[in-house]
Amino acid sequence: MLVDLQQDWAAAVAAKLAADGFAPIERISTRTQFVTLGASLGCIIAHRDSDKDGVTTLRDRGPLASKVGFEGFGTGPLPPHTDRSGVTEPPALLLVVCEQKSVTGGYCTAVDGRAVYADLAACDPDVLDALSRSRIALFGGASGHLGSIFEPAQGGRIRIRYRTDGLVKYSPDIMRYLPVLAAAIKRHTILFGLEPGEGYVLHNHRWLHGRTAFTGDRVMYRLSLNPHPEFAIPSGFIRPDLPMAVAG
Repeated sequence: MLVDLQQDWAAAVAAKLAADGFAPIERISTRTQFVTLGASLGCIIAHRDSDKDGVTTLRDRGPLASKVGFEGFGTGPLPPHTDRSGVTEPPALLLVVCEQKSVTGGYCTAVDGRAVYADLAACDPDVLDALSRSRIALFGGASGHLGSIFEPAQGGRIRIRYRTDGLVKYSPDIMRYLPVLAAAIKRHTILFGLEPGEGYVLHNHRWLHGRTAFTGDRVMYRLSLNPHPEFAIPSGFIRPDLPMAVAG
């Protein structure tokens, strides 16, 4: 019976991800349950900071947060970004669940990359063209990934890769366009809180995520996944200017 429940949960979440790239989750009572449900949805991808079960525990770890790339272990804000942008194929799915909420602040932020793309296509097409050029950003340092912010994906789809910390260098040619992108991201940012046991699954090739600053001992669990093939969750998003039948 438990296996059936896991499969039903994964199928429902997969359908939501295929359509919208984002799915809320709730009633996650233990870390073991979190890992078990994650594994029913996809193959767990180890992270630099994860434990043996693949879970990264995000909480305040003091001085560690001052190091580039470790800001998630502090109490400050995290601007919207995609995870693992420095590798050629970042994990597709990100699962986050709240273990302990903050005293103040610590709201989650999420941004639909498709909405940002559509915004720029309608209002600033020259900016969108510039941000879609190849080899405009070096993500992850010298041995990282040289690519673009909006890049082509299979089936004529688009996926987004973005960060603003010390692990990215943008070409001087596009620096003047980045404030326009930042303003579009701000216009489409969703802000929400999580209670213990609540969380979300998002498609890391479509959605940006982050958080606001907080006080208190906020604890979040995170898993990175690649979805099981049978769920047929496509990468990225359909270009807003393409009909569904053509894009699919």
